[in-house]
Amino acid sequence: MKFPWKILMAAPLFFLLALHTSASPAYNDQPTTSHSGSRVCVGCVVVVSVIEQLAQVRNSTAQAAMERLCSYLPEKLFLKSTCYLVIHIFGSDIIKLLSADMNADVVCHTLEFCKQDAGRPLCHLYPPPKVAWELTLKKARHIVGKSQTLKYPRSNSSICSLPFLAKICQEIKSAIKKSVPFKDSDSDKYSVFPTLRGYHWRGRDCNDHSKTAYPGRRPDNWDAHQDSNCNGIWGIDPKDGIPYEKKFCEGSQPRGIILLGDSAGAHFHIAPEWITALQISLNSFLNLPTAVSNELDWPQFSGITGFLDSTSGIKEDSIYLRLRKRNHCNHRDYQNISKNGASSQNLEKFIESLSRNQLLDYPAIVIYAMIGNDVCNGKMDPVPGMTTPEKLYSKVMETLKYLNSHLPNGSHVIFYGLADGAFLWDHLHNRYHPLGQLNKDVTYAQLYSFLSCLQLSPCQGWMSANKTLRALTSERAELLSRTLKTVATREKFTNFNLFYLDFAFQEITEEWQRRGGQPWQLIEPIDGFHPNEVASILLAEHFWKKVQLQWPEVLGKENPFNSQIEQVFGDQGGH
Repeated sequence: MKFPWKILMAAPLFFLLALHTSASPAYNDQPTTSHSGSRVCVGCVVVVSVIEQLAQVRNSTAQAAMERLCSYLPEKLFLKSTCYLVIHIFGSDIIKLLSADMNADVVCHTLEFCKQDAGRPLCHLYPPPKVAWELTLKKARHIVGKSQTLKYPRSNSSICSLPFLAKICQEIKSAIKKSVPFKDSDSDKYSVFPTLRGYHWRGRDCNDHSKTAYPGRRPDNWDAHQDSNCNGIWGIDPKDGIPYEKKFCEGSQPRGIILLGDSAGAHFHIAPEWITALQISLNSFLNLPTAVSNELDWPQFSGITGFLDSTSGIKEDSIYLRLRKRNHCNHRDYQNISKNGASSQNLEKFIESLSRNQLLDYPAIVIYAMIGNDVCNGKMDPVPGMTTPEKLYSKVMETLKYLNSHLPNGSHVIFYGLADGAFLWDHLHNRYHPLGQLNKDVTYAQLYSFLSCLQLSPCQGWMSANKTLRALTSERAELLSRTLKTVATREKFTNFNLFYLDFAFQEITEEWQRRGGQPWQLIEPIDGFHPNEVASILLAEHFWKKVQLQWPEVLGKENPFNSQIEQVFGDQGGH
């Protein structure tokens, strides 16, 4: 397969495209050529915007800004090399157009990364030029020269066929291939590596050479000689000859936490410092390779399975850390089985990566949190594509039957209701997006319109100026939540109890305001769609309080031996 030349334009910051490829709803599991072109358009507009704004804040030329941006990118995954390749190919024309005060929309349409198809509206992020669009585009094409249409290979060709670029293209292709995460069939393997569905997603493997040693299993011979369940508690107390696992964990009701979620549960996040000119520095992209190899998700900081200290500055912990604090025998027993774009309708494609043995493992708390993609899609008319209550019921029952055949007896399953995304427009539409903060020229309403025009909106129903459409989307979400609640009330299963909780975003918003915050501070600033880390942690706090009050048996007992476990085993091997 030839390496598509247009993808190279977005490759230095291709993580931005994951806003639409990874976190978008599942209706577009197999992207069409049209959607692929739209993603490249978004990537181009963002990259050119960053170059233009970086030149502005640094009081430098566009050439210097491009070179500065490339110098900041990491060597890993050949991001830096790819960036310099882009400069080599497109830099001179970008410089000419920016020097002529053409904005990013005009630049990307001129270079044909964005196209206006016949009968389709013009898609633009920034306010249109004062001069008529056709005249502006004609002028821009004249600036780069009439021959510009012959300078770059078309999409069915390849710049990699050029001798002086062949080697670097091969290196880039190899790096990108290596960056693809494990397939679902491989993702049930516990790992000693953090990313690529490793221990950022589920507890770290403590014995990579043994398939019978993994987090969450009942101890083999009370782990007298080795740690079979990776909770860091093993060996024999020399004082009385009793295995530590038996002494500290027997009867303590250990249990793990498993999340079946979408991009919100995986904690999808694009760091603002990656595209905000005032924040970009040499340190901005240090975490980019990790983020890329985690599909732009940050499960290690999520409100349900996060185990690293929160970067948000608030004190609350994830549900997993609260379970671990309650009983240190739960150490490392977490699984984040979430996918960007997941919904009730495609969960079956990856639920098999859930790891729980009915006979060998401890019970688990399973949180089912498909909070948006059953109503969210990017179609111009999204309502027909929304999941119906009948389809939801059918798929949910399949999921519950699967869980009943895999979860150990004594487990618990908790449904989360769908979010009411009407708050997105209410709290963000007239605020400036990070790309528009410098010059006060891009609001979230403009971002939503741009993505909608390209048919790339993560949620056309809520990220819309159409009040009626937003209301219809909220009504369907409420209807689906009632369906989940009905299932939880009526259905019974042999191996787990089933419960339902509303997705209480309004309640955590009110809590955040009591602490002095503003509602918009709970949404991811770059995509204007996902709950951010603060919201995720506050939701975990709300979840914990509700469960503790209504169904305390779900959380298990508090282990009286926790302090002794700390004295003997310290941090239990860490995470």
